[in-house]
Amino acid sequence: GNAAIVKIKPTKPMCLENAKEIPQMGRFAIRDMGQTVAAGLCIEITEKQ
Repeated sequence: GNAAIVKIKPTKPMCLENAKEIPQMGRFAIRDMGQTVAAGLCIEITEKQ
């Protein structure tokens, strides 16, 4: 598989925490039309300004 550090801006609210603080809440999957297109680990959260 491939690896990258990316920034995402969700279009709907989502529940996510930094993986260093709460590992179980730091994992996520991105799905499109019923298929998983990406999965990852949250390393930083930038608050909405």
